[in-house]
Amino acid sequence: MQKQVVEYAGIPVGIVIPDEGRLRFIAVKYHVIDLDNRHFRSLTDVKQAIRTHLGEAMPNAA
Repeated sequence: MQKQVVEYAGIPVGIVIPDEGRLRFIAVKYHVIDLDNRHFRSLTDVKQAIRTHLGEAMPNAA
């Protein structure tokens, strides 16, 4: 896998890049900056972390 854009609600919020056998998330939007540089097992895990984070940070987020 090469770097890949990650979107939330149709808006790019970061990218993932392969790193040490996992995926490292690089945030490009401030509202997901708390997830910046975290490692995940899969793109699905990244997207779930974003949904969880934004659900806690922004209760009215879609």
